Parts: sequence; C-alpha cells; structure tokens
Amino acid sequence: MRRFLRFIRQHPLSVAFAAALVPLILLLWLQVRWLARLERASAIAQETVLRNYVEAVGTKVRYHYESAAERVLNVPAAYIIDRSVPIRDGRPDSMSEYPEVALYWEKRLVRGARRLFLVDYVHEQFGHFVAYDPETRRLTQLPASPEAMAIILACAPFHMRQYRESTVVPSELLVDERDPENRLVLNPILDDDSRLVGVAGMVLDDAYFERELLPGAIAKALPEFLPDVPRDELVMTVRDGSGRQVLTVGRSSEGGDLVVQRFGFVYTDWSLGIRSGGATPVQWARRNRAYNLALTAALSIMVLGSIAMALRAAGRAMRLSEMKTDFVSNVSHELRTPLASIRVFAEFLKLGRAGTTEKVQEYGERIDLESRRLARLIDNILDFARIESGRKTYQFVPADLRDLVETVLRTFATRLEQSGFKVSLDTAAWKPGHLLLDPEAIAQAVGNLLDNAIKYSGDAREITVRLAREDAAVVFEVLDRGVGIPPAEQRKIFERFHRVGTGLVHDVKGAGLGLSIVHHVVHAHHGHVTVDSAPGRGSTFAIRLPVPPAAVSSASAASAEPAGDHV
Repeated sequence: MRRFLRFIRQHPLSVAFAAALVPLILLLWLQVRWLARLERASAIAQETVLRNYVEAVGTKVRYHYESAAERVLNVPAAYIIDRSVPIRDGRPDSMSEYPEVALYWEKRLVRGARRLFLVDYVHEQFGHFVAYDPETRRLTQLPASPEAMAIILACAPFHMRQYRESTVVPSELLVDERDPENRLVLNPILDDDSRLVGVAGMVLDDAYFERELLPGAIAKALPEFLPDVPRDELVMTVRDGSGRQVLTVGRSSEGGDLVVQRFGFVYTDWSLGIRSGGATPVQWARRNRAYNLALTAALSIMVLGSIAMALRAAGRAMRLSEMKTDFVSNVSHELRTPLASIRVFAEFLKLGRAGTTEKVQEYGERIDLESRRLARLIDNILDFARIESGRKTYQFVPADLRDLVETVLRTFATRLEQSGFKVSLDTAAWKPGHLLLDPEAIAQAVGNLLDNAIKYSGDAREITVRLAREDAAVVFEVLDRGVGIPPAEQRKIFERFHRVGTGLVHDVKGAGLGLSIVHHVVHAHHGHVTVDSAPGRGSTFAIRLPVPPAAVSSASAASAEPAGDHV
C-alpha cells in the first residue's frame, strides 16, 4: 500500500491519465456492445414497421370492400318475400323485377363493384338470378356469360341448403374467388326465422382495384407508419395470383422484397411486397452502427486529446514549478559563492593580512572578479524579468562586433587566467564594418556564451572564439572542448530554467537563464543561435546576425585584417 501511495505521489499525472483512460475504455466497450445490440434491434424494428405498413395497406383494402358490401348487400328480406312486378301498359313488366331492391341499390351504389346481383330462393327453389343495370336502374334477368356461370357456381352451396330445407345460420360476408376474372362477395339474406330467402352479391372490378384503390391505400398508409421516410426510398410491388407484377410504386431497384404479405379478404391470391430502394434494414442498421462508432471514436479522441493537453499543461506547470524551485536554489548558490569570496578577501584587507602590495593587488583583483561575476548574474536575472514581463527594450546603434567581442574578452581575462584557460580569437574570415546593434545586449549574449564555455569545459582549458563575415551575415562562434551536450537536450537548452538532467553537464551549478537570454537577444536582432555538440567532444555555439545590404556593399570594398590574436 505504501509503495502504491508513493507511486501516486511520484507520478500524479500518469495516475490521473490512467484514472481518466480506464473509465473511457470501459464506456467505449459498453458503447460497442450496446451499438451491436441496437443494430440487431434496429433491423428488426424497421422490418416490423415495414410489415405493419403492408398490413395497414391490406387493412384499408379489406375495410373498403367490407364496408361497401355491408352497405349495399344488406338487402331487406321483405323486398324478396313480398316480390312485386311493375305493371306497364296494363301488363306485368317482367324485365323490371324487384323495384324496391333496384331503388335500394340506386341509392347505395359503391365504387369497386362491377355488377350487383340478386338470387331469389323464395319464388324459385333453385334460385331466380337477376342483375342490376345502373343505366336503366332496373333488375333484369342475368344473361348467360362467364360472369353468370361464376355467380351460379358461387351460389351452389346455397342451392343445396335450400333443396334440403336446412336452416342457414347467419354468418359474415362470403368471398368466392375460384374464377380470378370474376371475384364475388356474397351476403346471404335471411328471414326472421333464419331461413335463407336469397343472396345479394357483387362482382369486383379488377381495374378499379389495381388502378385506384391500391395506389390510394398505399399513399394514405405511408405518412401514418413511415412519416420520416421519403416515398421514393421505398419500392412497393403488387403481384397477382400468377406472380405477374401488376403495380409498382417507387423507383425500381434490384433485389427481392423484404416483406411480402397477401391480402386477407378479397384478392387473397394477390400479394403486396415492399423493399427499400436504397439500403435494407440490416444495411441501414449496420451503417447507423458504423456512424455511431465513428462518432464515438471521434469524441473519444477529442476527450483523450483534451485530457492529454490538460495533463501536458499540468506537467509543464509542474516542471516549471520545479525549474523555478531549482532556479531559486541555484541562484542562491550562485549569489552566495561570489559574496562569500568578496567577504573573505575584504575581511583579509580589513584585518591587514595583506602584508605586501602584491597581495593587496591580488585580493583586489579577486574582489573585482567576483563582483563582476555577481553583477553579471544580477543583470541576467533583471533582463530575464524584463523579458518575461515584455518590458525589455533594445537601443540599436552602429557598432563594430569585433570591438564588442574584444571588450568582453578583456573583462573575462582575469577569470580566464586564474582558471588556466587559453582563449584564441580567430578573425581570419572577418571583414570590418559596423552593424546596427544593441551593444550592451550583444555583449551580454557574448559574455553568457563565454561563461557557459568556462563552466562546461571540464578538464579541457582551451576555448576558441571565431568571428567571420559571410554573404549577408556575421557569425560569432564559441568553441569549447568540454563535456558536450546530449542530442536529446540540445533543442531544450535555450528554454528558460532548463538544465540538462543527466551527465556531467548536470553537475555544474547554474541558474538556467544564460542561454535563454542569448536566444532572446539574438532573436530581437533578427538572427538565430545554434549549437553543435556531442557528449565528450565539446560544444560550438554560433550566433548569426543579418547584415544590411548597405553594410554588405561597403564591407566588400574593405580589406581583411590579420588573424591569430590570443587573449
């Protein structure tokens, strides 16, 4: 448990990322499983909706014919029992029978019935067949035809019951479709004693069913069951008993019907099929699942990215806090060291321990050296504060870079001599000329590079300073033969507070501000600073500053000065 708590304290960001990642992975796993179930349920649900739609179309067809049959075929039994024949010109008119029935049907004509007919079992044992003529509005004898044969065959069971004088139990409407060309709906007419007195029926009109009733039922049922589905995305086909496709609604597409159902009351050998003009329910559910998975993955990536960015920001804040802590510690050490030296040598002078003039001069030089070192450190801190607050300004004036470098080298002469360093100034490729510079800022940058070379030279005691003039830039380089910098650290050494974390470089104390200030100063002069280094082989820091075109042209006319100076 203690190890676990220690690990949490040592790696808080990793623990926080894991704490966010594990629930997210669990949610993604649950989401994938839920989407798989949703895919199956969606396919089933959509197929069920399509099936309900087909059933609704069949229900509308059934309702139309049932309501029409109940309306027109419920002929009162009295109209048959009390049969009357109209008298015309003093004689019975046998061509116009059952006037009450004719009047009844005249007021109740329905669409979808090709012919209305009546069979009388009261006055004739095997039935008297008459048909209604809407043009003359009379009931006349049924002429011989395939239609009449279909009616006689459909009424044959009633003939048998009447012949046997059996009681007919009232029942629902009867449908006879043995002749597909003449489909009949029959309604037995019973008296008060439930005895059969006749049959009223109608012959269905196939053309009306195919051209008007079906398209209308399909169109009316669509917004009720599939309100969000465009009509052209569904393909509905109607086939007759032989399988011939008699009607297609929607754009034609290949593939079999997903849902097929026969009509339930009339046209029972006909079927209505439906399929999607685009994707099937399974394909639609699969695409919906893929879309949801892609959306979930995208959102998860965004969440992970946000978490990673937040943790990265937190990590940078923690590292910055650690760097600031190290900075305060290192600066305190850097300040104490020269102050301690100044105090010691001042104490020696105060107590009169410098017995000779040479000793007084030595102590004075040491005090001057340490005071300059202390002043340089304080200048770095103050400049860094100005840079961070955006208050750092530069005063650009014409200046000679070689003069600045030589001045800085003279200020380092005592420290270099006491530390045993040999510094070579190489100006073989230098061409004299003035540049627009901030002398103090450039001198500080040069001093920081020299100070860096002194600190990290290790046992080597040789530093080379090189000045050169290239096509449109001047180059200032500081070469040491010290401990070097690992490649992974070279891109970070110009960041504020950054110090190399491993190796011999880490053992040298410092504030971590010198190179950061160098980078800022050079960038303000529109130049750039680079480093070429390898562990154990030393480092080369190079500053490149652009030269204005006028200075380039004037420098090309000047002669080069001799090289090989030593400090």
